Amino acid sequence: MAHDIILLIAQYGLLLVFVNVLIEQAGVPVPAVPTLIVAGAMAASGKLPLAGVVLAALLASLLSDLLWYWAGRRFGNGVMRTICRISLSPDSCVKQSELRFQRWRGRVLLIAKFVPGLSTVAPPLVGAMGLRLPTFVLLDGLGSLLWAGVAIGLGYCLATQIDRLLAAFASAGTLAFELLLLLLALYILAKWWQRRRLLAALRMARITVDELNQAIAQGQSPLIVDVRSEAARLLDTRIIPGALLADLNGIDRTVDGISPDRELVIYCTCPNEVSAAKAAKLLMAVGYHRVRPLLGGLDAWDAAGYAVERLPPATAADGLQAVLAKD
Repeated sequence: MAHDIILLIAQYGLLLVFVNVLIEQAGVPVPAVPTLIVAGAMAASGKLPLAGVVLAALLASLLSDLLWYWAGRRFGNGVMRTICRISLSPDSCVKQSELRFQRWRGRVLLIAKFVPGLSTVAPPLVGAMGLRLPTFVLLDGLGSLLWAGVAIGLGYCLATQIDRLLAAFASAGTLAFELLLLLLALYILAKWWQRRRLLAALRMARITVDELNQAIAQGQSPLIVDVRSEAARLLDTRIIPGALLADLNGIDRTVDGISPDRELVIYCTCPNEVSAAKAAKLLMAVGYHRVRPLLGGLDAWDAAGYAVERLPPATAADGLQAVLAKD
């Protein structure tokens, strides 16, 4: 089995490189770096054309990223929430990508391929943020070329050692192939377990949108806090009326001076209310006793038909221009 796979790589190397990179950049957890390293080693021994390997990887990456970019332009923040609902790491999927985008602007595309989870989220994120297509193609192309070039170059430089590894892999037969499948399965299982542990750690009582609406109607006046990032608010300008805008990392400073006995309701738009739960944990750690995440977040509130406001268009436009000013 393993020997046959190596023969397939030698015969259909460029096609395999293209398909592997394409599906990985689409979000399927099938790593392309090992394939690129092997292809680089084969290019060093003359079994594959070096330029062809680089071009196949570049075209596959650009094609997949352009599709995600278009989805971001067309569907906005919704496409990223969909990505993160099926992600193995939904807790950091959009949040960390938004933070990196705020720091790097469009240049995040230059490093996205090297950061787990960011590679798939970055193209729709910059598309939703309005990054121009020519700028996207330039930055994403350079980032893809750098990522593929590092992996292919590594294989090219270590061709002798990799040839020995491939020979050992071929002689091991089906056992080696099954071992690779087992390692892939263990990786996916580890990410799933990490996700379960995080959600268990953040499990706490939520308040439903009906309960929150009833509390407001009865004049209980809970303090509602929006802990989405600045980039998330630029993508989705909805807010619950009267909500206090806060950054997750500085939420304790935002509510400084508010009585510890005041009821606080925290919301976000991330899967499983992870950011809201993290914010609630932070506030409880500094002495706030009545803190609950909003079950379903802003989307559930809006879907229930309760009132939402929009951030002022001028404010959103100014913020977007500031974010894109350096691109």
